[in-house]
Amino acid sequence: MLAYTGSAIFDGTRMLRDHALCVEAGHVAALVPEGDLPAGVRRARLPGGVLAPGLVDLQVNGGGGVMLNDAPSVEGLRRIAEAHARLGATTILPTLISDTQEVTRLALDAVRQAVRAGVPGIGGLHLEGPHLAPEKAGAHERALLRPMSAEDLEMLCAAARDLPALMVTVAPEAVTAGQVATLAGAGAVVSLGHSAAAFEDCMALVRAGARCVTHLFNAMSQLSARAPGLVGAALESDALHAGLIADAVHVHPAAMAMAMRAKAGPGRMFLVSDAMAVAGTALAGFALNGREIRRRDGRLTLADGTLAGADLDLPRAIGVLVREARAQPETALSMATSVPADLAGLSAGRLGRGAPADMVLLTGDWSLQAVWRAGERLEHN
Repeated sequence: MLAYTGSAIFDGTRMLRDHALCVEAGHVAALVPEGDLPAGVRRARLPGGVLAPGLVDLQVNGGGGVMLNDAPSVEGLRRIAEAHARLGATTILPTLISDTQEVTRLALDAVRQAVRAGVPGIGGLHLEGPHLAPEKAGAHERALLRPMSAEDLEMLCAAARDLPALMVTVAPEAVTAGQVATLAGAGAVVSLGHSAAAFEDCMALVRAGARCVTHLFNAMSQLSARAPGLVGAALESDALHAGLIADAVHVHPAAMAMAMRAKAGPGRMFLVSDAMAVAGTALAGFALNGREIRRRDGRLTLADGTLAGADLDLPRAIGVLVREARAQPETALSMATSVPADLAGLSAGRLGRGAPADMVLLTGDWSLQAVWRAGERLEHN
């Protein structure tokens, strides 16, 4: 058994000081006051900062030079997961951006195989589209967007039953309440996004079983006095979680702070990277559905300036929340660990007894200092 000391320890919900995290055989054996450690226990003294659970990212389009759309295979998934583990996210939902039904099937099959093979870090799959509103396509290829069919629904329900977690982003314009209820009943996390829908139409799908909103504020109907839109539904409904791209590019820090105050109930907002192929690399760009995506000054954009995912990792998002949106450290950390894990039904995001020893060490300025997966220290970016 090895006891980690010297840092504050965030267990997924609480910040503990003067404690020790004991790891044995790749799992958490105990979390105890440092003074209660037996004399003979081996100790590893950490250089301050915060030891936290491995981060959980529910929206990862690519990494390590690979987009899931271009590599819907076990090897592609492995490469993406490895890139994000080195960035601190030891559990991810690889995310397929709107594509053909054939590519969607390939991605579903690849994730099934990866889960069976125990590929580290793969928590399931997030399908962002293609059942989205063309009016709010963002970087999605409009020609690929379409309403959900009976065949689509059958395929998605089967995947929801097979996978540890399946998140499906849909627009109210492209699905029916019955389809949402069926998906939710099969175990999928139905998330609303890329939509110009009215508040009332969004709330109808919440009543049908939708539980989340994808990248709050971006690619959706905004909040106004007489038309609250999808943003208003996200902020008003206690039934809805909301993902947030906290890079201070997609959302202004003041808007983040206001949203967090509106969603101040237990565990209703979480961080996502919305990362693309360039994550974990020095690449200057990549291609999405044949279109060039440029990387410059912390942004990823199409040639016309449309944002196309984010040049972001979760440690930096935590830092933005704390420094610029004035979030409490415990709140920001939970938004990257226990909150997304609980929403997706994943056994990650906490450092309780028996949990895998997936851990990150963050410095006082929230930069990543070390990563462990199942107790083994990884090289990190």
